[in-house]
Amino acid sequence: MAKPSQVTWGGRFSAGPAELMLRFSESVSFDARLAQFDIVGSKAHSAMLAKVGLISKAERDAIHKGLDAILAEIEAGTFVWNTQLEDVHMNIEHALTQRVPAAARLHTARSRNDQVATDMRLWFKEAAADLAARVRTAQRALLALAERDGEVLIPGYTHLQRAQPVFLAHHLLAWMEMLDRDAGRFDDVIAQANWCPLGSGAIAGTTLPIDREFTAKALGFVDARGRPQVTQNSMDTVADRDVFISFAAACATTGVHFSRMAADLILWSSVEFKYADLPDAFCTGSSLMPQKKNPDSCELLRGKSARLQGNLHTLLTLTKGLPLTYNRDLQEDKPPVFDSYDQTAICLDVLEGTLAGMKVNRTRCAEAVSDPALLATDLADYLVMRGVPFREAHHAVGAVVKLAEGEAVKLDQLSTEDVQTVHSKFGPDWIKVFDLKRAMAMRRGTGMPGPKQVKRQLARWRKKLNP
Repeated sequence: MAKPSQVTWGGRFSAGPAELMLRFSESVSFDARLAQFDIVGSKAHSAMLAKVGLISKAERDAIHKGLDAILAEIEAGTFVWNTQLEDVHMNIEHALTQRVPAAARLHTARSRNDQVATDMRLWFKEAAADLAARVRTAQRALLALAERDGEVLIPGYTHLQRAQPVFLAHHLLAWMEMLDRDAGRFDDVIAQANWCPLGSGAIAGTTLPIDREFTAKALGFVDARGRPQVTQNSMDTVADRDVFISFAAACATTGVHFSRMAADLILWSSVEFKYADLPDAFCTGSSLMPQKKNPDSCELLRGKSARLQGNLHTLLTLTKGLPLTYNRDLQEDKPPVFDSYDQTAICLDVLEGTLAGMKVNRTRCAEAVSDPALLATDLADYLVMRGVPFREAHHAVGAVVKLAEGEAVKLDQLSTEDVQTVHSKFGPDWIKVFDLKRAMAMRRGTGMPGPKQVKRQLARWRKKLNP
């Protein structure tokens, strides 16, 4: 049975939508979280309408008072949301109109298209700023770990095979760089969202004498010098979902990063590696095997990254075939970004907690990094310094490695005579290459894992994260 026509848009219709259609099309179940931004936007819009003379100051004040009362009810949890009113905007407008007669004028020179675009841009600015702050909190936990245990040496890996020795701090600071780029991407989202859509209407603006710059300033859509920033094309404004995609992409990329960190931590905490012990508070046991300590926080971080990538893909697929301007498909743009925010926020908090409680097994790390094969490349460099072309040196050291394997000894247990049978440029000092302290000290260049560079990088991050 069709329902009576709705007061908000039903003038053209003889009957309202079917109950099934109402359930199918409602969005208030997820966009109610935009309420505070919708109210802020409505207050700015009504203030602008009063400024240009389209409503009176008394009407403006009554609208503001009514909106403040509704927001208080929403925050107290006493406001009743009605799915038959479709969305957050109509719920608030309907409640306001019942209380404040002047509210009938509030929608003057405004469409739900530019209204929701404004709400979302305000939301993106706040959400991206919050995630950037959470990234910084995770970075501080990472820095504390690097400063506490950073001088521990561990094997670095390529292809999950032991490659070369690095300080633990150097590995942790690689994660730091990843997170720093993530924070930068959220800052970029804030800048991208910082343009006011109000005044664009449904597609072609309005014939009424509005002041878009006034509204932009009232809502904080301003540049570094306080100048208002308003969108420049009304059609693009209501159709554009780039900031949605940018935000979801920033969350998805952050997810890729904490997933890769989690993959390292899962390996490090395994019995086979045993480089680190993860905090009990972020692990669980087995329902069958009492000895188990499962790295659930890290496994879920890995899993959540797939969910974040899915949200991004949803938005890309949703928008790829839409003609300008607004299409109802775009109602589905909000659940993916809301979910991306929620999941990224909790993942960053879990990452911070996991890092803060992690303990490094120094003995096991020392055992692992004592493998002289980790310095095979240093041995090739030794030959290069004695005038041997690198490709020749690389081949010679490969032959030395094979020789050691054939004799079932470690690389540094071969005699000088043995290695000289491989290449005449090996001198009696070749064995000094396997001094780890010397090997690390020789890595002096910017970005390398030598002690001076690591110390320099720790100081850099200390200054950046604790100004």
